[in-house]
Amino acid sequence: MTQPAERRIALPHLPLAAQVWGDEKLPPLLALHGWLDNAGSFARLAPLLATRWQVIALDLPGHGHSGHPAAGASYHYVDYVQAVLAAADVLQLDRYTLLGHSLGAGIAALVATAAPERIERLLLIEGLGPLGDDGSHTLQRFRDALTPHGASRKPLRIFRDVAQAVAARSMASGLPAELAQPIVERGLAETDGGWRWRSDPRLTRPSAVRLAETQVHALLRGITAPTALLLAQPATPYLPGAPMQARAECVANIRVSHLDGGHHLHLEHPAEVAAWIDAAT
Repeated sequence: MTQPAERRIALPHLPLAAQVWGDEKLPPLLALHGWLDNAGSFARLAPLLATRWQVIALDLPGHGHSGHPAAGASYHYVDYVQAVLAAADVLQLDRYTLLGHSLGAGIAALVATAAPERIERLLLIEGLGPLGDDGSHTLQRFRDALTPHGASRKPLRIFRDVAQAVAARSMASGLPAELAQPIVERGLAETDGGWRWRSDPRLTRPSAVRLAETQVHALLRGITAPTALLLAQPATPYLPGAPMQARAECVANIRVSHLDGGHHLHLEHPAEVAAWIDAAT
């Protein structure tokens, strides 16, 4: 497997990290991973794209080797969007192709809405916009998010070795161990007695507020870049077909495709996903 170069990105408020594949003279492709993943999520796909693009896979705030927001801060889509736009500024990416998976696809869609003049193409795997809200759980989610968690927080789990952490991630996600490996290896930090997750524990707390689905639709209508959306078949339970179709209809220039597999299509079927990207671009 091709080894990427490490890149540090110093934002004014937060240090970010990235893995980079491909020559710097190639057009840039900025890749955004899913929730509790990291840049290692693209370890199998990026080398297949690196003859055409310089692939820059960010560790989003709180993930991988990137920094964690200050105490008292929370994680919200708007903050992720601002971080990605700021990282693109530091990297001097005036115009670039944007690839996102899951959470990263939601963020990528909002980046394309916020700065349409900067996005060459938008490539989305298993996601289009942020998680929405139909109102049925708004009150309870708001209360849960604002309930103090400090005293009841469980101690971070310590794994005796990397293999045990890979097994735990594989069991939780359903990913085969060999596919989970690059994410897990990048997501661990050595500590006394073994290994622990690097990711910010606050990432597992519920968001206090989600956008209403009508607001999500309004934002998606702001996407002007040619867009391709790849969805797993059968549909991932929290990405049901009808709502995803309604979202896709908000994007003026979109092509929707399906591929047999699970949520991490780019890890399960990198060659097929690379071919989908080639066809879309």
